[in-house]
Amino acid sequence: MASSSGGSIWRRLGRAAALTAGVSALTLAVASCGVAAPAEPAASPTQESTATAQESTAPETGKPPAVEPGWPRWGFTHTGVSANNVTREFEQSVSASLAQTPMVQNQHIMGFGALNPEPYPGQYFWEDLDSRLNLMKQSGATGVITLCCAPDWMKGGPEGPTEESAWAEHLEDAPYPEHFDDFAKLAAAVASRYKDVKYFMVWNEFKGFWKDHSKPADYKGYTQLYNKVYDAVKAARPDAKVGGPYLGFDSNKSGDSELRGDWGVVNQNVLDAFNYWFEHKKGADFVVVDGASVTDAHELLPDEFGALKKFGAVTKWLREKAGDLPVWWSEWYFVPEDGTTWPEPKRLAVQAASMIKFAESGAATALYWNPQAKEGACAACMWDPRSGAPLATGKLVSSFAKWFPAGAELEQVSSSDPKIRVLAQPQQLVMVNSSGSAVTATVDGKEVSLKPYEIKWSGR
Repeated sequence: MASSSGGSIWRRLGRAAALTAGVSALTLAVASCGVAAPAEPAASPTQESTATAQESTAPETGKPPAVEPGWPRWGFTHTGVSANNVTREFEQSVSASLAQTPMVQNQHIMGFGALNPEPYPGQYFWEDLDSRLNLMKQSGATGVITLCCAPDWMKGGPEGPTEESAWAEHLEDAPYPEHFDDFAKLAAAVASRYKDVKYFMVWNEFKGFWKDHSKPADYKGYTQLYNKVYDAVKAARPDAKVGGPYLGFDSNKSGDSELRGDWGVVNQNVLDAFNYWFEHKKGADFVVVDGASVTDAHELLPDEFGALKKFGAVTKWLREKAGDLPVWWSEWYFVPEDGTTWPEPKRLAVQAASMIKFAESGAATALYWNPQAKEGACAACMWDPRSGAPLATGKLVSSFAKWFPAGAELEQVSSSDPKIRVLAQPQQLVMVNSSGSAVTATVDGKEVSLKPYEIKWSGR
């Protein structure tokens, strides 16, 4: 519940601060907000395409690993602004659109569109989480909750509503060890309140546990927090599925690490943190990571499409290390965060190719970090901030959710030109032109022509 003193001003200032913090962070994370290009609609199973010949290409890992049919696969994370922050009519419009192809939807318990859920010990404020979870339920989502971030009083701040300055300065602070039990109790309260949510991710990117990435992370501290949260959530909700460590797999051009490729080298501190958590965790129902195809120095090695091999390599490494536990990508990025912008067709093509890489490597789930805005043009948004109509990005994620859900039988399909990336199942395939020139090739025994960076869906 909200405090009785100053509650209304807290809601006005706190909500504005929370939304602003979420949007500004996300704008950096997903570059390129311009005018959206027309989306390529998903074809019916009987629709056909055209093209010519060159050289066969197939997934590098051979036949893609199976993903358990009952597992959620594609979806997105709600951030500072979402459909419930506009008008009731807007929310209903977006919900109806999303409900046409239900997918995974994720929400954090504090920040990224939600105010402090426990401003005073034992006193809860659920309004924002209720609103987001209602939006998810209306749109038929498979709900996921990220158990991050922590109320101020758990990390050295005062009790009470979060001050405006604290959102920017302290949102990502970790709770103090003496408050790990308090955070675990909050996590259990969240799990108990939202019984229709089955999946819970513990914390986010080692926030507060890894301030200097050139040095080892405080993986012992994170694992201690994780284990307390795991036990508390499982005690409150034995049916809940809990995963971690939600660790960012940073990479550089060079370095000393077992996980490497022409796309770069994963920071050894990341691998050390993951291995410690995995060896000392109480339990886990799935493994959660995130990362970018881009190096820490904003490099795309060897190029924007070749760099996507990192996603497949990391997924393969995790599946081998984690005893084949389902691998979730809670966030993924593919545009350098140095002010780089791409024409919208290219940005979409790289995004589609990255999703193909996740499917080929057997990732169980991949969540798009949706940089939704309330106004203006935003090509990277899932829906139009003005009308609520799905944008090209939203249509792309929706099409993957429709045609390549968990349990879909993926088939190898050849392309005579390796510039065309292909993902196929028995009834449908998607082709992505990874070049800035038109390409004509033979794909799946048919002649097809793709415009520069075109994404084309075709029945088989």
